[in-house]
Amino acid sequence: MPVVAIVAGVLIVFYYNDHDPAHFHALADDDEMRVRIADLAVIGGGLPPAKRRAVLAWAAENQERLALAWVRCREGQAPGRIGG
Repeated sequence: MPVVAIVAGVLIVFYYNDHDPAHFHALADDDEMRVRIADLAVIGGGLPPAKRRAVLAWAAENQERLALAWVRCREGQAPGRIGG
């Protein structure tokens, strides 16, 4: 479970060999949100409103890098860190 970033205290992670569609996981305390990379739609779970806004704003600024990280993970490579 590579952590690619920490946004507003939320871990942004990918799982190797995860299922389609391309997405990332946002983990905070006992909350988890899954976000589809193509359109940044929340496809599962949720976070408190302020954390959700921060994660989605960060994702909008890093969408291309998130897509590349997804491809790397699917190929068994480390996705690398994504700034923000």
